[in-house]
Order: sequence, then structure tokens, then C-alpha cells
Amino acid sequence: MASKVKTVYVCSVCGHEAPKWTGQCDDCGSWNTMCEQIKTSAKQINSEPSSLNFSDAKTLSQIDSNSEFRFVTKISELDRVLGGGIVKGSVVLLSGDPGIGKSTILLQVCNAFKDTLRILYVSGEESAVQIKMRANRIGVSGDNVTVITETDVQSVCEYIKTAKPDIVMVDSIQTMQIPELSSSAGSIVQVRESTNMLLRVGKTLQIPILIVGHVNKGGDIAGPKVMEHIVDTVLYFEGERNQSYRILRAIKNRFGSTNEIGVFEMTEEGLSEVENPSAMLLSGRMKNVSGDSITCMIEGTRPILAEIQALVTTTGFGNPRRMSTGFDYNRLNLILAVLEKRIGIYFSNLDVYLNVVGGIKIDGTGSDLAVCMALVSAIRDIPLDDGMIAIGEIGLSGELRSVSGIQRRVNEAARLGFTECVLPKSCLKQITFCPDSMKLIGVRNIGEALSLIR
Repeated sequence: MASKVKTVYVCSVCGHEAPKWTGQCDDCGSWNTMCEQIKTSAKQINSEPSSLNFSDAKTLSQIDSNSEFRFVTKISELDRVLGGGIVKGSVVLLSGDPGIGKSTILLQVCNAFKDTLRILYVSGEESAVQIKMRANRIGVSGDNVTVITETDVQSVCEYIKTAKPDIVMVDSIQTMQIPELSSSAGSIVQVRESTNMLLRVGKTLQIPILIVGHVNKGGDIAGPKVMEHIVDTVLYFEGERNQSYRILRAIKNRFGSTNEIGVFEMTEEGLSEVENPSAMLLSGRMKNVSGDSITCMIEGTRPILAEIQALVTTTGFGNPRRMSTGFDYNRLNLILAVLEKRIGIYFSNLDVYLNVVGGIKIDGTGSDLAVCMALVSAIRDIPLDDGMIAIGEIGLSGELRSVSGIQRRVNEAARLGFTECVLPKSCLKQITFCPDSMKLIGVRNIGEALSLIR
């Protein structure tokens, strides 16, 4: 009699297995993430013997640190996010919403290396003709780019071992599968084991592998969280499909900083680099409008100016509405509470809308003062000076605290023609050089800063 098929329930976030369904994962605590999977028999997928030798073990001092090699793509925004280029033997996971430009940037990387490296492009979603049509549209060509349409990971790995290309691109990991596993393509087990198999081949042969990963409805990378742990670099495309600008951010990077971002613009010829994102974000800014302020944030080593817009109106409901785009919602509520308690400006019967122009997201606290001044400018209907920029973190007592990188922020603001900078008074001693066109206004609390709105 054939053995009964055994099913288990696997958490889509952490990969924890349970014999029966539960509403909450016992391991990570996530709700409604237990999915039914067929338990595969314990068979060895890769029967190759282990090649570990005791002579392979080395002390830390014996390892040559100069052996790190990077493939420079000459796409400066991508190289910036990667930390200088693609490291040999690394595994890079590229994710983002559908239509954001993941496959496009892979083809542009192929175009950058078409004369120097042998590239293998593995597609499980498109046919070779479809890839050729997109390559012609964005001007990509080359005899060193090999395209195969295959979803069997074992066949792909065997081809990599035989052909030994310089770079491998897989689009996408959700279409890859291992035939020995009974689950369907895109399941937790298939995604995890397929990534592991590609990782072993890439590390063994020192071949960098770029993997495209889809996102789910919540915006997270589809598949188990362990997939993000085993790869070396996780890149994420941000932006709206109906907007032309894209932001590439490193969520994880073993070979560089995770604070750097790359800014691109989607055009008919593909993704073009935006070398001056501050000017891009401020283009189209209206003058002499209330509720509009400018701040400067630091993304890695790059200062970026951003425009913050606030709109305050009388609410038509019992509970006032709060909406924030590009700025932390809880941080907005904190600033509103400080304004009510310390300054006496009440928003309890007002709807508040806050927007960061350009689709960029502000993570740091150095933009608190600009948000505060935009809100007060909107409620008083008094425009701020068009040449003013505001930088500073707001404490619960209404005091202004210093922020990092103030010298670079001031220099960037002066370069783009701003003439006044409102900043915490404690930051003045950190500025060693002030451009002649820039006037620094040091304030101790938000009361002194709001007195400038007149």
C-alpha cells in the first residue's frame, strides 16, 4: 500500500513547520502566515560528496584581504548602492513592485559588460524572443550575453558548471523549481532550496549571481525571510509605477553601506541615472505658497534636499484625519502633540495632510523642524521665505537637538541657491566653513524657530 501523503503547515515569514494549522506562528509570532505544504520524502537532492579538506582551513591572518574583486558596472548610481561594484562570488537579490524596472536594469548591466565578460541570463518568465524585443528597445546587444529559458534549477546549475560564465542573472527566483520537491514553483520550500542551490554554485565557482525576487501584496519580498538572510546583498526598488523616478536602496549589503541610495528615471531607453537628485526633487516647486518647506537629509554620504508640503483644513468628521506620505506617521503625531502642548497651536479639530514631494521617504529625524514649520505655515496661511531651509530634530520638550552631517547639509543647500538655514544652535560649532551666500540662524527651541514665520 502506498504511504499516505503527509502535509505540514509552513510559516511564510520564517519557514517554521507545524503539524497542524494555527492562526499565529509559534516561532516568529506572525499572524495568518501558516500555509499548507506537502511534506517531501527525505531524499538527498544533491548527491555530490563533500569536498571539504582540512588543508582548506586557514587562520584569519593567512587570508589575503586584497583578493576581493569587483565588477564595476559603470552605472554610477548602481555602483554606489552596491558599494563600488558587484563583488566576485556574491549573490545579489533585486526586488521591487511589478513594472518598477528590475529586468530593465539587469539588461543594462548586460550592456555594460557585453564587451568584457561572458554573461548568462536565465529567464523563467519570458521567452528568448521577448527578452530580445526588450533589449532592442533599450539598445542592448552583444555576442557575450547568453540567454536560456529554463525553470529547472538543477539544469541551470549544471549549465553554469559547464559554461562557467563570468556573471549569472536569474529572472526570477519565484519561477525556479527543483523537480524532486513535490511543492509547486514559488512555494516557500522551492524558493528557499533554489536560492541555496544557486548560492552554493556561485560561491564554489566564484561567480556573482543576480537574482530577481517578486514582492507580495504587503510590499515585502515574496518567499521565506531566510532567503534574505542567505544572500549577500538585498536591493529594493522604490517608487510608483505611474511616476518616472525610481530609488534603489540597499536593505542589506555585506560588502558596503546600507545607507546609500541610487536615483534613476525611467525613460523609453531604460533607466537613466539622476546625478543631482536634489535639483530633481525641487524642480516644479511653487514659490510663495503656505505649508511648503525645504529640508536636507543624509543618505549614506550624499546630502539630498527634499520638499515637504503640509495642508491643514477643518475636519468634517468627528475624528480629525491624519495622512502622511513619505514621512513616518507616528513621528507626525508626535510633532503635532509637541506643538499643542508646548506652543499652544491646536490641531484637534483639523485634518492634517503631509507629503514629501517626489516619492522619496524620509527615515531620519533631521527633518522634524521642516515638518513643524510647514504645519504652522499651513495653519497660519503664511508662506515661508523661498530661500529658507530648516534642519533639526525636535524633542518632547520642544527643544531642538543637533543632527549629524550638518556641514554637508549646509553646503548642499548653498550650492542650490538657498540663503538662510534654520538649525539647532548646538550645531553652529560643528560648522567649520559657511558659504558667503548662506546665513545661519541658530535656534534653541521650536518657539524661536516659529517666530521666523511672519
